[in-house]
Amino acid sequence: MTELTGRVALVTGANRGLGAAFVSALLERGASKVYAAARRPETVDTSDPRVVPLALDVTDQASIRRAAETASDVTVLVNNAGISANQSLVSGDLDEARREFDTNFWGPVLVTRAFAPLIERNGGGAVVNMHSALSWLAVGSYSVSKAALWSASNSARVELAPAGIQVVGVHVGYVDTDMAAHVDDEKVPPAVVVAEALNTVEAGGAEAVVGETARRVKSVLHEDVRALYPQLAR
Repeated sequence: MTELTGRVALVTGANRGLGAAFVSALLERGASKVYAAARRPETVDTSDPRVVPLALDVTDQASIRRAAETASDVTVLVNNAGISANQSLVSGDLDEARREFDTNFWGPVLVTRAFAPLIERNGGGAVVNMHSALSWLAVGSYSVSKAALWSASNSARVELAPAGIQVVGVHVGYVDTDMAAHVDDEKVPPAVVVAEALNTVEAGGAEAVVGETARRVKSVLHEDVRALYPQLAR
């Protein structure tokens, strides 16, 4: 388990939506400092003096290296930044699919590679990766990028455990943010997602499965693939 009081955290994509909710919740749980990382750090809310805006583009290795040099005291990393292009793998725009994969998969992997040695050096801590219920339910390129991140989290969890680093994967359906503004289905409030994610960190868990959609999808993963894709039976 990872107690959050007194921790130094870094949240990617922290200027709005779920990222901003992570920043607020970490502060409420007693973090001593939160690096709020974004491509445009001037858009970060700095009303709390414990918030430190940090320029970070998770698709740019030089940017990641600079961020790690600046935020060398981090012990909790939240890989939240992500995009949704959701292209068809058969006929969609491959440039958009690659951009999505660079952000949603390689971004968290590269940021974790940069910060894991620092977290270990600082005495251990936690890495939180935002997956999706769509890491288990394929609907296009977005799902593929999140499924890859889920697998990467599982690998990193095993590899980083001896270093005293807990890895938590967060699975949720639609979250009530700008990314899902066009959706009419169930949407989970960001505060609920963040609370369950951080509760899992503090309890020493490995996965937070948030909301009815994510729980329903997980409940049929052991069944025939047609339980997830009933259109295959037609």
